[in-house]
Amino acid sequence: MRYLNLLGSQLRASLLLAMQYRADFLLDGLVEVLWMATAIVPLFVVFQARPTVAGWRFGEALIVMGWFTFLQGVLEGAINPSLASVVEHIRKGTLDFVLIKPADAQFLVSTARFLPWRAINVGTAMVIFAWGFRLLGRAPARRDVAVAAVTTVVAVVVLYSLWILTVSAAFYVVRIDNLSFFFNAIFDAARWPISVFRGAVRFVFTFVVPLALMTTYPAQALLGTLPATTLLAAIAGAALAFTVARVVWNASIARYTSAGG
Repeated sequence: MRYLNLLGSQLRASLLLAMQYRADFLLDGLVEVLWMATAIVPLFVVFQARPTVAGWRFGEALIVMGWFTFLQGVLEGAINPSLASVVEHIRKGTLDFVLIKPADAQFLVSTARFLPWRAINVGTAMVIFAWGFRLLGRAPARRDVAVAAVTTVVAVVVLYSLWILTVSAAFYVVRIDNLSFFFNAIFDAARWPISVFRGAVRFVFTFVVPLALMTTYPAQALLGTLPATTLLAAIAGAALAFTVARVVWNASIARYTSAGG
């Protein structure tokens, strides 16, 4: 309950900060909608030329795009703003003020800042899901929705863990701008089903940077085509990713010398 209260306080502070500039708040929300509209254009271009791509129909590919939209909102609205500030704390030596607080440092830096207008991506994702299932001529089954909810948690945990690993590199190299840009560029490929990729690229996007686990598996779960063994493997993979991220974070914190070190 203590950490839930802390999370609520962090959310309220971020919302109040965002609402101080209401015009910017509304404009940023509009930009998000326009960005997602343009993000769907490549799907139109590809599926205008052929009815299926790597075994996926247009309606099914839209479900993958829906998960990509949702996770993009999570990344840009909750994960990236908070953890990106860690780099500045490390560079300036002000991480001390976080470490001396009577709460877990990883939790505090992970919830330091939110961008509320990114929540529009959740609504946009729902619209894309509805559009995709309308093209498929059916609605998702309740069981499939429940399984998709599990895979959503798994996807968010993996995405968060990867970003923790990326940010932890700042304890060693301080400047990680190029690394964060590279991560965002790779994540952009998650808008496509994993079967689109071949060879080494598919292996990397499945096991090294598991984009398949983030968007393709949740889409398969919602469509009712995700094997049970794949679901179990995804849960195990998320648990492993979080554990590794936690270990790396603790090791990085131990290396931090602070402003007075």
